[in-house]
Amino acid sequence: METLIEQRKDARTAVSWPVSVWLPEANRFFNGRSSNISKTGVFVTVPITMPVRLGHTVEINFPRTVTLAKQKGQFARIKSGKVVRVDRKNMLKDASIGVAIAFK
Repeated sequence: METLIEQRKDARTAVSWPVSVWLPEANRFFNGRSSNISKTGVFVTVPITMPVRLGHTVEINFPRTVTLAKQKGQFARIKSGKVVRVDRKNMLKDASIGVAIAFK
């Protein structure tokens, strides 16, 4: 049995929000959904077709509502990050993988 040690530095907030993840190695976006987020990172689920690996640098596009976009002047918040974990345990259940991303 494997013992996991908690490595999070900041509290996570559960949030289910649509996201797009840009993977330069694939030269395309993959649509997914956030599960939780903190000041230092996010956990998203993406299709199993995304060829993501530990250490990849990605860009996460968090779309904004029209009202918030008008306030902020942009329709999305874009953050860069590094993939720190790839969780494939739900691949057969719902054809998705979980990806933990630490913001840069």
